[in-house]
Amino acid sequence: MGSTMDKIKGKVNEVAGEARQAIGDATDNREMEAKGAAQEAKGHAQQAKGEAKEKVKDVIDRA
Repeated sequence: MGSTMDKIKGKVNEVAGEARQAIGDATDNREMEAKGAAQEAKGHAQQAKGEAKEKVKDVIDRA
């Protein structure tokens, strides 16, 4: 998977996780809040992976 797709999937997971947390908070559903936080963290990690891939590619392209 390319760096752009990692970043897109990461952003989708981040936003979905934030929404899930908000719904969990509004409904006092702690399990949903926790799952939302985990999904948001996964999104952050995917975006970081995409950025790292992009940086490696830039270094290789300059060599």
